[in-house]
Amino acid sequence: MALWFVFALMTAAAVFAVLWPLGRRTQARPEGSETVVYKDQLAEVARDAASGMIAPAEADAARVEISRRLLAASDQEAGATSTANVSFRRAVAVFALVVMPLIAAGFYARLGSPSIGDFPIASRMAAPVANAPLERLVAQVETHLEKNPSDGRGWEVLAPVLFKIGRYDDAARAWRNSIQYNGETATRRADLGEAMAAAAGGVVTSEAKTELERAIKLDPNEVKARYLVGLAAEQDGRKADAANIWREMLASAPADAPWRPLLQQALGRVGVDAPKLSDETVAAAKDMSDADRTTMIRGMVDRLATRLKTDGGDVEGWLRLMRAYIVLGERDKAQNALKDARGAAAKDAARLKRLNDGVKDFGIDG
Repeated sequence: MALWFVFALMTAAAVFAVLWPLGRRTQARPEGSETVVYKDQLAEVARDAASGMIAPAEADAARVEISRRLLAASDQEAGATSTANVSFRRAVAVFALVVMPLIAAGFYARLGSPSIGDFPIASRMAAPVANAPLERLVAQVETHLEKNPSDGRGWEVLAPVLFKIGRYDDAARAWRNSIQYNGETATRRADLGEAMAAAAGGVVTSEAKTELERAIKLDPNEVKARYLVGLAAEQDGRKADAANIWREMLASAPADAPWRPLLQQALGRVGVDAPKLSDETVAAAKDMSDADRTTMIRGMVDRLATRLKTDGGDVEGWLRLMRAYIVLGERDKAQNALKDARGAAAKDAARLKRLNDGVKDFGIDG
C-alpha cells in the first residue's frame, strides 16, 4: 500500500505541474492586432490636431469613429482569445488527468510487476543463491546468528558445515551453543567431542573424552562416541581396552553396518584380528531382521563349539570361537572356551604356546 500511495502522490504532482501554468491568466501579445492600429490612429489624430493640420471638428469626428472601431476590435479579439484559451486548457486538462495516468498504468502493467512484494536491497544481498560458494553461505548464517544468538536451529545447521570445511574450533563452539539452546542429546555430545578431538589434531583430549562419555551415558549405543573412546584408549597405550570396546561394538553391529570396516581396521591396528563373516553370509544377513541375524550367528558359533568338543586340537578354531563369544558379549563363555582349549592342548607345548599368544589381546586371560 505504501508503494501505491507514493505513486499516487507522484502522479498528482506531475498533473499539478502541467495544469499550474494553464491556470494563470495570459495577456495577448500586442504586436499585429487591430486594437494597436486604432490606438496608433488616435495618437496620430491628436498630433495632427495639435499641429493645426486638421480642424478641431474633423479631429473630434475622427476620434469618435476610430474609438468606435477600437471598441469593436477589442471585443472581437477578447472573445476569440477567450474561446481558444478555454478549448486549449480543457484539452490539456483532459490529457493530464485522464490520458497520461492511463498511459502510465498501461506501461507499468506491461513492464512492471505490480503483484510482487517489497524486496529491499539488504534482503536481496542476504538471500542465498543456489550456486553461491559454501563459504558465503556460512558467512550469511554466521551473520544471522550474531544478531540472533539464541537460534538453536541455526547452530544445529551451522555446526556440521563448519566441521566439514575444517573449522573445528568453530564447529565445537557451534555444538556447544546447539546443546545450550536445543538441549542435550547423545548425538550432539558425540559431535562436540569429535570436533574437539579434530581441533586437537586427531587426539582425543581429556575434555573431548568427557563429552564422549556423557554421550555414552545418554545412549550406551552411540556409535561415534564409543569408537572415539576406544581411540582414546589406543592413544593412551591401552590397546587391550580399545580392542574390547571395538569388539563389543561389532557384537551389536548389523552385518551390513557401514562402520564395520572401520572397526575391523581399528582392531587390526591394535594387533587383533576382527571376526569376519564370509561374503555369502554377509549377503544373506543384509535381508534379515535383527533377530534372524542373531539366530544365524548363534547357530554358526554353536556348530563351531560342537566341533571343537571332538576336535580339541584345532587352535585356530578355539581362537575363532573365543572371538565370536567376545563379539556376542558373552565373556564368560569365552573364558570357559579358553579353559577347554588349554585343557585340550595341555600335552602339546607348541599348540599351547600358539593358543596363549593368540589370546593375549582378548582380555579374558586371568
